[in-house]
Amino acid sequence: MATVEADSPEPPPRPRWKKDPPPLDTPLAVVVDNVSITYEIFQEARVSLRAVIARGFRGRAKRQIHAIEKMSFQVRQGESVGLVGGNGAGKSTMLAGIAGLLPVKKGAIYARTRPTLLGVAAALNPSLSGRRNIYLGGLALGLSGPEIAKRVDEIVEFSGLDDFIDLPMRAYSSGMRARLHFSIATAVAPEILLIDEALAVGDRQFKRRSFKRIEEIREHAGTIFIVSHNLNEIRRMCTRAIWIDHGEMVMDGDPEEVVDAYERRDDQRAIDDGEEIPDTDVTPATDDEASW
Repeated sequence: MATVEADSPEPPPRPRWKKDPPPLDTPLAVVVDNVSITYEIFQEARVSLRAVIARGFRGRAKRQIHAIEKMSFQVRQGESVGLVGGNGAGKSTMLAGIAGLLPVKKGAIYARTRPTLLGVAAALNPSLSGRRNIYLGGLALGLSGPEIAKRVDEIVEFSGLDDFIDLPMRAYSSGMRARLHFSIATAVAPEILLIDEALAVGDRQFKRRSFKRIEEIREHAGTIFIVSHNLNEIRRMCTRAIWIDHGEMVMDGDPEEVVDAYERRDDQRAIDDGEEIPDTDVTPATDDEASW
């Protein structure tokens, strides 16, 4: 058995993100009030003319998907909220609802300012160069031409795409495109930033820059929502976590407590399915995370 000498110096504490929640009297940034979001999908991909006539020219049968069910929570300025849950739980749907991209069937969502959903991919054109797309993305964020021009060099430097910025975006890898999206979307610190799995790509250096940029936004009273399957990101970056399962809120509270409860439930489900669970309580940090 290995021994440790009494006078051996203790290893330096591992750096962690500041996770102090804002005071209770901090103004609200987002209010989700008894919200339900429902999709309607067609049950049949195609219907023959004969079938249409047989059903009296009625349209194709539809099926309702209840993506979010009667969800309510309030988020204050300066909070970093992580949304956790399995695939199809409703996390991305909730972000899209907050961003105003999906209509709510019941309830209401209130935001202090218009939320920014990372990224601005819908506004970018793969046939144009990265530089031209910076202007397109900036316009989508409400910046004027001169304002964008002042930020171009900073965006290029932050993205690390100096050697590729004048190539068409269709020549970029998925990681390069994600880096450019992030750099454009955070060029102006939004008051409410919504991040959906956008931190899963990029090399170590870019991840460090991204996390630092997010922390700067939060310290300036910005409110951040993060959807990530990397639970270490939620533990380290968030002041609060919300666990969603099948469109319903399961738990809302301290990130460590929420993530631990979510992992225990997932482990139990795996055991019930006959899977072997690794003998660890917390997912090991990657080399990237160890350097944050």
